[in-house]
Amino acid sequence: MGPLSPRLQISVKQSQILTPGLVQMVKVLQLNRLELRDMIAEEIAQNPVLEETGESGDELTPAEVQVLLEAERAPDPSDAEVMAVTKEATAGTFEVEAETYDGPETADATLPSADFDTQAETAAAQSEDPFDQIDFGSYFEDWMDPGFRSPGAEDPDKPSFETFLSSPITLTSHLRQQLALLVMDPEVRDAADAVIGNLDDTGYLSVPLDEIAESEGYALENLERALEEVQCLDPAGVGARSLQECLLLQLESRHGRDGVAWLIVRDHLKLVENKSVRELARLLGRPIEHIQTALEVIRHLDPKPGIRYSGPGARQVEPDVYVFKDGDDYVIQISDDDLPQLRLNGSYRKLLDREQEPNKDTRNYIKERFQSALQLIRNIEQRKQTILKVCHSIVRRQTEFLEHGIDYLRPMMIKEIAEEIGVHASTVSRAVAGKYAHMPHGVFELRFFFSEAVQGPSGGGIPLQTLKRMVKKMIDDEDATKPLTDDQIAAMLQQQGIQVTRRTVAKYREDLKIPSTHHRRERN
Repeated sequence: MGPLSPRLQISVKQSQILTPGLVQMVKVLQLNRLELRDMIAEEIAQNPVLEETGESGDELTPAEVQVLLEAERAPDPSDAEVMAVTKEATAGTFEVEAETYDGPETADATLPSADFDTQAETAAAQSEDPFDQIDFGSYFEDWMDPGFRSPGAEDPDKPSFETFLSSPITLTSHLRQQLALLVMDPEVRDAADAVIGNLDDTGYLSVPLDEIAESEGYALENLERALEEVQCLDPAGVGARSLQECLLLQLESRHGRDGVAWLIVRDHLKLVENKSVRELARLLGRPIEHIQTALEVIRHLDPKPGIRYSGPGARQVEPDVYVFKDGDDYVIQISDDDLPQLRLNGSYRKLLDREQEPNKDTRNYIKERFQSALQLIRNIEQRKQTILKVCHSIVRRQTEFLEHGIDYLRPMMIKEIAEEIGVHASTVSRAVAGKYAHMPHGVFELRFFFSEAVQGPSGGGIPLQTLKRMVKKMIDDEDATKPLTDDQIAAMLQQQGIQVTRRTVAKYREDLKIPSTHHRRERN
């Protein structure tokens, strides 16, 4: 047998397999409040034995369902003893007291005659002509009423109410609405519509005109005229093919053509990036005050004019946890008021009984639905308890933050919280992912409180978030003509007892999206 020939081997290995219930528990734990609400609504729609509290019908407790499921697993479910246990377990919940009649004792003697009279009236009503039972006078009075409209008179082609609901305005629709008000040749209008269709989310035309002409069959001269029309639309700067053209279009819309700012953008945009004020004044022959005013105008221009229509909408955030102070203690409350409160529908319990439901497939299906519903209820409760434990640990460790603000945030690791509450670190990570807490100083993401420690004064640790804030404050307070270098910032931090290197400061500065020293310097 060769070395590459097929062969059979027996080996022993250990592997971890997640059960469906454990998979669902992990999924439920990492959902935020809005996502959990959608998941519960979907489960209610799919599982007939799961319903919201307050709906009509009998209610089963998890303990009673467990008794029913255990009875189904018994070796002889038709045994009288098993059925007796089931009835005893559900007797306290599902017995319905009969309504009592508080009238005189002689009322029972009149009941048969009353039933007889009712039957006689029903028979007489059935013998009458149904045509005679229609009140035609009332019908024609309603029909002749000007305010009356029969269902058949409704126009089926009439647009529905949803058509008139507000919807977000996109950049394409905003431009085409303005284009419809302009007077131009049909060929140019079609070409302008094609130009609008080729704009990116920022409002720039990223496709050359000759490529549009070749791919879509438009004349190049029509596309050039169409682009001029599009560049005159709102927002100013849309349809530009470069940053320089975008800024020039915005300055022209403000009647600033041939002005100082317009000349700077047209001829010396690179010097604007380097903040070379004196060089610009020398090249343009203007006072430094004029250059500084023009640069201030340029700074207020929008380099991405289309992003206001194409950017992502406002992110909807609803706190999952509320933390507020009651006396000297902090109270933690899970926000679950708008979450559906689940219960088990007891109307399906009879389908687990072999005497009432002989079909085994039906019994197995209902059994699976009960087990799935029970597992979901347990997982939702487990999620709640896990988040509460994590938040209690955060509040105990971040008391100074709750009292005095963000400058007193302490370093804290996920592993520390996991060891304190006795769970795996991944469980804590899922519990805080995408969830927000309403604190006395604002709404914060739970993950915000977890930050590694940096060697601080007197050997103590300060959180990474605080260190980044210190770097940003130093740069904000610097002299714009002599900005601080990364080495100088690192030296200033080391003087305060914080051991960081120049590369670490550069990394924090890039995370904060702060430009380098060369780009921050103002050259007067």
